[in-house]
Amino acid sequence: MSTPEPDRMDRGRLESINIVNALRRGTVPAGGLERIAVGLDVEEGVIAKQLDYVAQGGGDTKFIRGDYGSGKTFLVARSLEIARTKGFVTSHVVISSATPIHKLRGVYQQICAGLRTNEEEHALKAVVDTWLFAIEERLLSVGGTGMDDAALEPATEREIETALSGISALNSALAAALRTYYRANNAGDFPLAQSALGWIAAEPNIGRDFKQKAGIRGDIDDTVALLFLRGLVSVIHGAGYSGLAIAVDELETMQGLQRSQREKGYQTLVQIIDALDRGDMPRCFFLFTGTPALFDGSRGIRSVPPLFDRINVVMSDEFKNPRQPQIVLAKFDTAKLEQVALRVVDVYAQAYTEPDRERISHRFIRAMIKKITTRFGGRVDVIPRIFLKEFVDILDKCELYEDYQPQDVYDFDSEHLKGELRKEEESVMVVRF
Repeated sequence: MSTPEPDRMDRGRLESINIVNALRRGTVPAGGLERIAVGLDVEEGVIAKQLDYVAQGGGDTKFIRGDYGSGKTFLVARSLEIARTKGFVTSHVVISSATPIHKLRGVYQQICAGLRTNEEEHALKAVVDTWLFAIEERLLSVGGTGMDDAALEPATEREIETALSGISALNSALAAALRTYYRANNAGDFPLAQSALGWIAAEPNIGRDFKQKAGIRGDIDDTVALLFLRGLVSVIHGAGYSGLAIAVDELETMQGLQRSQREKGYQTLVQIIDALDRGDMPRCFFLFTGTPALFDGSRGIRSVPPLFDRINVVMSDEFKNPRQPQIVLAKFDTAKLEQVALRVVDVYAQAYTEPDRERISHRFIRAMIKKITTRFGGRVDVIPRIFLKEFVDILDKCELYEDYQPQDVYDFDSEHLKGELRKEEESVMVVRF
């Protein structure tokens, strides 16, 4: 006797549960961010317009500037979400001392490893397969029923070369690797196909055997990484996507490098900006983030005049203009955090059941914010992650226990946060004796 399947959750409820689960863990939700976004309407609109331009064949960039607690991480995640709704493939790269911006091979490797579409993460294989399938479909539609497999394979290989002719004129290795991947898949040689994808993604330790079979010498290095990125974007567009949107996070880590490495990294940013402006990287959008020190500090962008000139902004009054090269984010405040809390209540209602709005009142939310900020030196901007994690816990208890009265029993105790506080949170925490 078969057991009946449980009712399938509707998409809205599933998304709501995912949002609540992420907030429980203190992370940014993977989707549905517009439902809890507050105060970013103008910035989101500007980025959406830039993406529309890039989808038509342009190339563009934006720098997001803000302190810890200003919402940089959230705006980045939201921007990539917007990009995916507009048909872009996205990737999120985190700059570090191990992967500085001037080591372009490492950046390119992170981009390939993080490719994401609306349908799936780690999407490089899916994108390449879709591109090759589109080529075959186009050839079959032109050649008709008379084209058999024996004719289709060489015709597809010629189309691969044609599609990447601009790249192959400078470096033929990408087209060779893609041809090898296509042949290996057709022959059922999946280890070779996997090696081809790994080489295209600049993964280390791809064996000499693959390179001999593909007719390739060497590997992707810093000198050709941007060229291969252009080729990757060509494949992405050929697979039916609008382009590639890349978030490059935590640029401020560059300030800890030696002067020669810092300046090389800043010159790399100039190289990328100029390539976008010249039209050398069509259908590619770069989103960079950094703290104010990156833009204004002695070891930051100001130290390299060509880069500073390209991304400096006019800030003559309180009306910020996010259409300039930088989006300057203000710190989070109490009013915004209250709005987020109310939106989380609405999300929770769809995920589970309608919360008791008397127990989770505006007055309680304001009191809860005050209790937490008091322990963090009055800094609202550093507590959103902690507040939302605590707030979801209270929503859970209100649903689970009818006699739970948060206004009577809730008190913020930071002891349970030991070991999970970030350095920015720890640095302003008031110690109780």
